[in-house]
Amino acid sequence: MAGNWLLPAETTSSGRPVLQPGEVESSLQPTVDLVNEENPNLPIFKSGLLILTTYRLLWLPNPESTTSAPTSKAVAVPLAAVTHIFQSKKSIKGMFASPRVRFQVSVTPDGRVQERGSKSAVITLVFRGKSDPDSFVGKFYEAWRGRAWVGAVSASSQGESRPVVLGDGGGSSSSDTGFALKMPVVGVSGILRKEQEMWESTDKSLQDAFQDLNALMTKAKDMVILAEKMRQKLLSSSSSSSTQTNATNDEEMSSKEEMQEWLLSVGIISPVTKESAGALYHQQLSRQLADFVKIPLEKAGGIMNLIDIYCLFNRARGTELISPDDLLRACSLWEKFNVPVMLKKFESGVMVIQNKSHSDEEVFSRIRTLVQNPDALQTGISATDAARMLGIAPAMAKEHLLAAESKGFLCRDVSPDGFRFYINIFQDIDPNDLYLVKEYGIYDAWNRAAIASR
Repeated sequence: MAGNWLLPAETTSSGRPVLQPGEVESSLQPTVDLVNEENPNLPIFKSGLLILTTYRLLWLPNPESTTSAPTSKAVAVPLAAVTHIFQSKKSIKGMFASPRVRFQVSVTPDGRVQERGSKSAVITLVFRGKSDPDSFVGKFYEAWRGRAWVGAVSASSQGESRPVVLGDGGGSSSSDTGFALKMPVVGVSGILRKEQEMWESTDKSLQDAFQDLNALMTKAKDMVILAEKMRQKLLSSSSSSSTQTNATNDEEMSSKEEMQEWLLSVGIISPVTKESAGALYHQQLSRQLADFVKIPLEKAGGIMNLIDIYCLFNRARGTELISPDDLLRACSLWEKFNVPVMLKKFESGVMVIQNKSHSDEEVFSRIRTLVQNPDALQTGISATDAARMLGIAPAMAKEHLLAAESKGFLCRDVSPDGFRFYINIFQDIDPNDLYLVKEYGIYDAWNRAAIASR
């Protein structure tokens, strides 16, 4: 039990936490220690990434840290198990020590953190390096008092009470009865009174607008959760139906795939923002982007243009848009992380995102096989032909063809109809005897195809 006194937490392949439905990140703090004060014999989680969500307090090991144990795994403290958050005491001694935040949790008799446990224990968070513990404590207390994990019942009741508070902004009750008495605007006092009424009317309009916006954002989160549940149900139903019978309706399958694509584009439940991540913004954005591009890359044949990824990612983030510089910086950080995707730049300057399993040598081999067909030996191939074979966009296929040309595999012919690529037969020609025709190799295959076409 020494190593599992906290609940385990799931993480993605890029190191991001797997959030529960409706769970949203509130704050991220780097290099934080997690210590159990009641039992010093329990293992200490050192120099990890602390993530505060609306449901849990997550601790993730830092792979670049030398102080954290290599076998450390992500753990979680449910906010439902927190019973008290202690106020931090200011002292002269504390000015020279690392900031600490203490809170009390309920535990089982054997010391495991659990909601409604029979005993209690105190956990200490030690903030090392650059961090903002005061801001974290405020968000921690707000998330704990918010009790978002209870469900949508409290949120709906709170939303019903808001119009009463906002409507009680100091308006005249006479307007409700239709007998509003307006004082005449006379002198300086009348002008000031009229301007005051205008400001009060503007303030009420802004309150009503923000009330509608908050209600819309609340419903948007619920719609994202509902869309994710529907997508999972569609995926499970499609997999079960494929195992039961092989004969499926093509129209029904296409409609299901279209529905899945629509649900995937609804949005990300908890996008990484500068407000929540702080100094870790680009690092966490990079990890979230690596998780996001998996499904689009699988559908696009393992490679996509960076501009297409930018549009899809921003559409999924909703109102939390990112700039092209942020996207490029997030992609450049993939070299430091162990993620299955990478950023690649072709010689033409086109930047793409591709899976690490997407081998250029395999692509070149398939292109050479295509270009050595009898018809291709005579007419060549276009970017559309290569795109149809590789299962990628024509623009990406053209970049692969140009890369194969730079390697010496292909030759290019530019005509009014566009680019045509042919197999490079100059490698089989002997420079010392240009008229020697070999009875083997690519040159011989090209000769046979030319004779057969006459």
